[in-house]
Amino acid sequence: MKSLAGTVAVITGAGSGIGRATALSLARRGGHVVVTDIDETRAAAVAGEITAAGSARALGLGCDVSHLAAIEAVRDATLTTFGRLDIVMSNVGILAKGLPLEIPLAAWETIIDVNLMGTVRVLNTFLPVLVEQGSGHLVTTGSVAGLFPYAYDRLPYAATKGAVVTPTEALALYLEPLGVGVSCFCPAGVITNISEQVREYGPPVPLQVPPVPVVITAEQAGDLVVEGILDGQLLILTHPVAQDLVTAHGTDRQAFLRARLATAPAEEG
Repeated sequence: MKSLAGTVAVITGAGSGIGRATALSLARRGGHVVVTDIDETRAAAVAGEITAAGSARALGLGCDVSHLAAIEAVRDATLTTFGRLDIVMSNVGILAKGLPLEIPLAAWETIIDVNLMGTVRVLNTFLPVLVEQGSGHLVTTGSVAGLFPYAYDRLPYAATKGAVVTPTEALALYLEPLGVGVSCFCPAGVITNISEQVREYGPPVPLQVPPVPVVITAEQAGDLVVEGILDGQLLILTHPVAQDLVTAHGTDRQAFLRARLATAPAEEG
């Protein structure tokens, strides 16, 4: 995409954090946005911010990505209201924290249903529209937790994010020749409110964070997503060090793991 003016985007999980920031960033560039969130009040508030700014139109809708019918209703409302669809961003994520043996199977199942299957439901609902028209852009939200190991306190989250990254890359092989761009946003060190979605299990575990030196705001992250769409980037990262870590991990996984084991005690202390 060379311009976002007049485009229509659907973003799940856009009532706060990176989703909200991306919606606002798209709108500043003239893109209309369908803001969805499990919290309909938040979605409506973000849509109101966009409308009040005057540069774009917006629609705020409640949407629980664990229910296919809710996602299909968003698709139908988008096409009815705007008559088109150009960008889809699947951005919902929840997290369970605790020692590996403390996180129960029920928590695994919930996180898989929301983070992974929620993404799958979004893809199955919206991709037929993009494929039929032969244009548009898909953004999935992964994480550096799905690219290389840096923590053991959020295994279900890491598993689902890795499971989002892999099919996104594979989809690029299919979609890009059909005229549909593909990006996977893998943030690290971004200030968001994901802590609201965290459930902790077992004894307290020291917080393990990605080994990047700079923390950025959700607003900065949202701008990076939009720039990645415009540039057609497959993997959108939030810091150059993250790219270095991806390269190091891909070059020698054993050496990467040994380096993390050697530095982890000092970082956590």
